[in-house]
Amino acid sequence: MAEPKILVVDDSPTELRLMVEPLIARGYRVITATNGIEALDMVARELPRLILLDVLMPGKNGFQVCRQLKSDPATRDIKIIIVSSKNQDSDRFWGLKQGADEYLAKPFNDEALLSHVSALLG
Repeated sequence: MAEPKILVVDDSPTELRLMVEPLIARGYRVITATNGIEALDMVARELPRLILLDVLMPGKNGFQVCRQLKSDPATRDIKIIIVSSKNQDSDRFWGLKQGADEYLAKPFNDEALLSHVSALLG
């Protein structure tokens, strides 16, 4: 069986690389988007199993994207991990309230990222 497809969304090329590289090394199929609008288009086309989603982005922010995906029956089962530099308890609470399955604060290490991903993908 093919490895699950993961969409990584971040407007920073550096942050994108920090998330993409360990996933590819672990054998996941990875696609990327650099803003919320592009992320929604990519989800419609590719239907990934999981999304790593930054919060602070131009256009639609990660909270808006998460809320939109989780309120649509076609995409509500896609697992979403919000990955954000906003690391207060209130940020985490708000992210989970938008429907995110998990919240990972930046900076993170590869082990934390991969363990969240594998836990959600079962």
